[in-house]
Amino acid sequence: MKIAVVGATGMVGEIMLKVLAERNFPITELIPVASEKSVGKELVFKGKKYKIVSMEAAVNRKPQIAIFSAGGETSLEWAPKFAAVGTTVIDNSSAWRMDPTIKLIVPEINASELTHTDKIIANPNCSTIQLVMTLAPLKEQYGIKRLVISTYQSITGTGVKAVRQLDNEYQDVKGEMAYPYPIHRNAIPQCDVFESNGYTKEEMKLVRETQKILNDTSIRITATAVRIPVVGGHSEAVNIEFDRDFDVERIRQILHQTPGITLQDNPDTNTYPMPIYASGKDDVFVGRIRRDESQVNTVNMWIVSDNLRKGAATNTIQIAEYLVANDLV
Repeated sequence: MKIAVVGATGMVGEIMLKVLAERNFPITELIPVASEKSVGKELVFKGKKYKIVSMEAAVNRKPQIAIFSAGGETSLEWAPKFAAVGTTVIDNSSAWRMDPTIKLIVPEINASELTHTDKIIANPNCSTIQLVMTLAPLKEQYGIKRLVISTYQSITGTGVKAVRQLDNEYQDVKGEMAYPYPIHRNAIPQCDVFESNGYTKEEMKLVRETQKILNDTSIRITATAVRIPVVGGHSEAVNIEFDRDFDVERIRQILHQTPGITLQDNPDTNTYPMPIYASGKDDVFVGRIRRDESQVNTVNMWIVSDNLRKGAATNTIQIAEYLVANDLV
């Protein structure tokens, strides 16, 4: 099993290697790929040294799976070249997500849609993954009419440059800025660029990707995405209007029984999800579950997950595990 990790030296790439090792993914040959300036350098995986190679060299080695975390432009250019030699590409960028011919996969929800013919598979946006993990079992039970989502997103979603900006601002050091404003002691109501409708790309990803993964364009969705000076994960306040009435205890029970979700919901002991608890973990954490008293059939909840793990690396590796387990590569 030859596996290429494209973008192996980046923030998500490094977590991908870590998750591959933790989960003992069956690799016989690792092919780390990075930008030209990193080619020839070495990285260590499970105690063994591997030389970083170029894209072209990786394609020539025809890996069974290539895991991409190198940005949209790179994916658009190189994913088809890998696919052409028989490699199955799992892409972590936004490049292929809304392509109607490409499947957008969260394994717990829709991995069964995958077949031998899927040579490029899209990994959803981090904030979408934790949201749909929570919504899918509830939709099955109650149906969903409308979602109002407010996200409070970690700077790690922007990358190393943003982490450096926050570190510099903590220490009162002038440096390169990932954002147009300071992030220390601040909240920036802009994640990604603005679209013509006044919403940011991140907000519209929550709308479009959620509808695609849940296979339901009738769900009405509106979102506001905010960047906050947090490292451990993304948080979301979600207001869900169901098609029919529900029981709050039954919702807790459904979520408690859903693989990949940890329920943290006890106001009596101030128990609720926070990024500080989610950091470094693979589960999606849900709490603050309460009926919306202003509207029928509606519930509020708070969802937190490590955006670099389940929101990116772990979900990607889980897709790869499904492909291997079901003989699809």
